[in-house]
Amino acid sequence: MFLLYMNTNLDKIIVVGDRVLIQPSDSTDRTRSGLYLPAGYQDKENVQSGYILKCGPGYPLPDMDDGEDWNRRERAPRYLPLQVQPGDLALFLLKNAIEIKYNNEKYFIVPQNAILMVERDDF
Repeated sequence: MFLLYMNTNLDKIIVVGDRVLIQPSDSTDRTRSGLYLPAGYQDKENVQSGYILKCGPGYPLPDMDDGEDWNRRERAPRYLPLQVQPGDLALFLLKNAIEIKYNNEKYFIVPQNAILMVERDDF
């Protein structure tokens, strides 16, 4: 379940850019709501599922200020937010994921473009 990550100290982790931190779910052929995963999903291990724990700020947007160089003010960076959010069950391409170990737990760092679909409980 998604709440398993509460026992570890993930508050220190900051995910950057368009990436998300995913806790892999147990191997199964369907999701908890009954969505069946593709045939051969576990054999080929091309697709993995897991719960999104943290999200980066999104895609950075360019600074569109046309002002003079001498008159520029320091502005905070702007981002296009991600579609996914913490708590979503994600199906993602394993070849694009980076596996990490943190506090003896296995996680994946995945760019949003490697996520095929998400299952969200509330709409």
